[in-house]
Amino acid sequence: MTNNEVLEIFERYLRNDKKASENTLNSYMRDIRQLSEYLQTETVHGLIDADEADLDGYISSLREAGKSVATVSRSIASIKCMYQHLVIKQYLKHNPSLKLVPDKATQKLPEILTSEEINTLLAQPQCIDAKGYRDKAMLELLYATGIRVTELIDLNVSDVNLPGAVIRCHSRGKERFIPMYHEAVKALDDYLLLVRPQMIADPSEEALFVNVSGERMSRQGFWKIIKFYTKKAGIERDITPHTLRHSFAAHLLENGADIHAIQEMLGHADISSTQVYSNLVKKQLKDVYNKAHPRA
Repeated sequence: MTNNEVLEIFERYLRNDKKASENTLNSYMRDIRQLSEYLQTETVHGLIDADEADLDGYISSLREAGKSVATVSRSIASIKCMYQHLVIKQYLKHNPSLKLVPDKATQKLPEILTSEEINTLLAQPQCIDAKGYRDKAMLELLYATGIRVTELIDLNVSDVNLPGAVIRCHSRGKERFIPMYHEAVKALDDYLLLVRPQMIADPSEEALFVNVSGERMSRQGFWKIIKFYTKKAGIERDITPHTLRHSFAAHLLENGADIHAIQEMLGHADISSTQVYSNLVKKQLKDVYNKAHPRA
């Protein structure tokens, strides 16, 4: 079996069985292609007949090249995922990746905005033209629901329930319903009523948010919007769409929300992913204590 055939098998598994997001699929496939290139130049084996020494040599080469702990750990996860699938499907009898162990790393806590910074950012879009109404609705919705940027741009008009103040979010073969606060509902209502009908290029367009060409907004397009308003707000930090997702979760926890409810709204399969925000809130409380207590 050639390396290309193995890559095709793994990509089909990620796309059809694992239903990985496009970002995850691209990352995993990039890792395996890099392994394939290494095997071709440094060993006599291909992906299907690589042994433990080959894989150990590859991971060592990444470390020697100065790759970060996160990069090496993700590469190991990709390799383990592929070989486990090949064994399950009986393309292989032995899994050569079993002894690969990722480096231990201190978990990096997500960066969040303060409530004041959030308010400043959300106040930047001016509802005096179509772009302002649209951008206001997108930013308010992102902070109101904590959805991922891919989920935001994938929303259709039919996913919005304004009277119920909820949106329906589709992700990785599942759907979840997330409530919205009043300002987000109003911003969406204004956008849908006053702006979107004039922005869409085709009356049958289903996309909730569209670009100036009247077609579905892209990830890159929304990243530019975030960067523009961050600079306009005078926030001197590297803010991404995910920063609003992190801020959404942390602010809910700070105000007493149940962590399992937050897990459901974020769409986390594992509660441990959500518990990161508990650690963040605890750290912030400790920092406040250390700065403010007279005997700290």
